[in-house]
Amino acid sequence: MQEDKVFNLTGKVALITGGASGIGAATARRLAQAGASVIIADLNEPAANTLARELSGAKGVAMDVTSTASIAAVLQPLSRLDILVNNAGIGLVGTIAQTEETDFTRLMTVNATSVYLVTKAALSLLLAVRGSIVNIASVAGLIGVKQRFAYCASKGAVIAMTRQLAVEYPKELRVNCIAPGTVQSPFVEGYLQKHHAHEIDKMRVELAARQPIGRLGTPEEIAATVHYICSPEADFMTGSVVTIDGGWSAA
Repeated sequence: MQEDKVFNLTGKVALITGGASGIGAATARRLAQAGASVIIADLNEPAANTLARELSGAKGVAMDVTSTASIAAVLQPLSRLDILVNNAGIGLVGTIAQTEETDFTRLMTVNATSVYLVTKAALSLLLAVRGSIVNIASVAGLIGVKQRFAYCASKGAVIAMTRQLAVEYPKELRVNCIAPGTVQSPFVEGYLQKHHAHEIDKMRVELAARQPIGRLGTPEEIAATVHYICSPEADFMTGSVVTIDGGWSAA
């Protein structure tokens, strides 16, 4: 196989939720470089448009992944969709005793219910082309992490939905999941600023140390795996949960 044909996504249409920053933005860049036409869906429409202008064949759109109307406004006009990356998500720090019901509901809605809403809205398009769905979960969906009760619950749900969809549509779709460890991103920077503004450098060291490899991951490393999973070379891959966590879940 010619090198330029390996992992080629020419002619494919990809939708990435939370696509304007962090893992989503890195994924948009990666898939666009591979030839896909990328739809960058984000609450921050200006940021989505700015990124889209940097990429060939990309466009930015406003999407609230918790709103069926907002999701429909993006998906209904589409005539084709080959790749769906459910990446949008938020975090929450706290034990079960510290987690208020409203906060738990909000986190589950953004992180888990959104995967249901967006996937259901995109289902007919994906079924028409034996599309590929990649859900971005977290190592927190596989192991217990202190002070992350609601976050662990929400990401565990994403992993369970991935596996269920894979067995429900074994020949009609490919559905896989990535479970990252701590990744250097605006998501993590926001956490540090909110909860550890007085000790950011100390916390950076601690976050890096909980991955046995001794560093944080990069958005580009996650994006590279999304690219592979969506490519023809991964045709036999479905129902998989891939950890990219510097050895955290193995320790």
